[in-house]
Amino acid sequence: MLLAHKIALDPNNKQATYFAKACGVARFSYNWALAEWKREYEAGGKPSDAALRKRLNAAKREQFPWMFEVTKCAPQESIINLGVAFTNFFRDHKKPTAQGHARYPRPKKKGVHDSFCAANEAGTFRCEGKRIKLPVIGWIRMREALRFNGTPKYATITREADRWFASVLVETPEPGKVQQPFVAVGVDLGVVDFASLSRPLTGQMKFKGPKAHKAQLARLRRYNKALARKKSGSANRRKARMRLARLHARIANVRNDYLHKLSTALVRNYQVVGIEDLNASGMMRNRRLARSIMDEGFWAFRRMLEYKARLYGARVVVADRFYPSSKACSCCGSIKQTLSLSARRFVCSDCRADVDRDENAARNLEYVAVSSTVLACGEERSGTARKSRVKRASMKQEDSSASIGAASTMRAA
Repeated sequence: MLLAHKIALDPNNKQATYFAKACGVARFSYNWALAEWKREYEAGGKPSDAALRKRLNAAKREQFPWMFEVTKCAPQESIINLGVAFTNFFRDHKKPTAQGHARYPRPKKKGVHDSFCAANEAGTFRCEGKRIKLPVIGWIRMREALRFNGTPKYATITREADRWFASVLVETPEPGKVQQPFVAVGVDLGVVDFASLSRPLTGQMKFKGPKAHKAQLARLRRYNKALARKKSGSANRRKARMRLARLHARIANVRNDYLHKLSTALVRNYQVVGIEDLNASGMMRNRRLARSIMDEGFWAFRRMLEYKARLYGARVVVADRFYPSSKACSCCGSIKQTLSLSARRFVCSDCRADVDRDENAARNLEYVAVSSTVLACGEERSGTARKSRVKRASMKQEDSSASIGAASTMRAA
């Protein structure tokens, strides 16, 4: 399997200058190939990244001799990435996916996601301990050693604010499956509490997010105001822009660190994790909640859960977007027709159960997760909707006492 490890680099001035030049060459090659692709396509031709790479190799000695100051991988890999971008665009344009479709490739801008790549097809780079050897520039110090054992296949050097990172893709054998001690858990995501669980994790049911953007909002406003006052093109404006970029990077790092730790803890302790399919873009239309929703990172958390579940042998069950997890009673299954956002307690009108709103939703999501694992042998399920009467299952069933016990205790929980 392929795993990527992002490591901070510690380059000297000469190496940092080389990185900036390589990023510029990669950006120029991408934009040049994009313009040539458009021109050839409008003329009725069928452009390809392979033909564009050959054309650039034939022309760069006379037209772009400064490209020889950096590795040849920088322009070649950027054009390959352009071909991948067009492949994704045409694929999703014909058949859009649930996550949307890839947009038409756009030109790259200087200072925005600066990066260049190096493929390891012929020993282009290698890692030894806390250092990595890149073509032309040689050995660069890393802040930590590569965690994965295997063959490095691809390296991407990126810049975030004033720091450089290397993302190394490694081909490694499948890791051993982790034996989770618990069966299932429901996770309800919200704004007040980032995650509410149906069962305690390390003795905790509710997890408040770091709200990194909100914590640094006053400083962000001050830095943005200082940047707006600087003269365009001046050294002071460059310093102010870099200071603002460092603050944005810190906010992103705080948020990602929290999401990584919580998602890893969930897939290492529970065999099945039940979550709901949130329409985050639709939720952000509420101008009173948009900033808080964006600060939480719901989609990033779901993405981390899904790929870590495959890595650790767990499973993520996503309830239907219209499943009434908050309006359904976790005790009897009756559904309320209306439930305002201000009501933080769920009081059932049928069985008179009184439970926290988020905990009630988490229990319902756990019920969905458990019901998806109880039935076996490809038997048809009744869906994610809660019903008062349960369809009788066939006689042939897997003997999973833990799963059946968890499902049977949901009503009484």
